[in-house]
Amino acid sequence: MSEPLDTWIDVLAVELDVDSGAVDRDLLLDLARDAAHGISRPAAPITTFMVGLAAGLRGGDPAAVRRAAAAAQQLALEHGSSDG
Repeated sequence: MSEPLDTWIDVLAVELDVDSGAVDRDLLLDLARDAAHGISRPAAPITTFMVGLAAGLRGGDPAAVRRAAAAAQQLALEHGSSDG
C-alpha cells in the first residue's frame, strides 16, 4: 500500500494513543470494500468504525479486531448476495 497511508496510520495512532502495529490495514480495507460494495458506499466508514468499537469493548487486541471484522465482513457479504 502507499507510503502516505502508512504514514497516516502512524501519525493517527500517536494522536489517538493506540498501537499502530495493531492496525491490520489490509483487513480493514477489505472490510470497507465489502461493506461499500455489498451494502452501500457510506457503509464502509460506519462498518469499520463499528468493528473498531466492538473490538475495543472486547479488549482491543488484534484477535478482537479480527473476530469483529470477520463477523461484519460475513454479514456484509451475505447481505449483498441476498439483494441480487
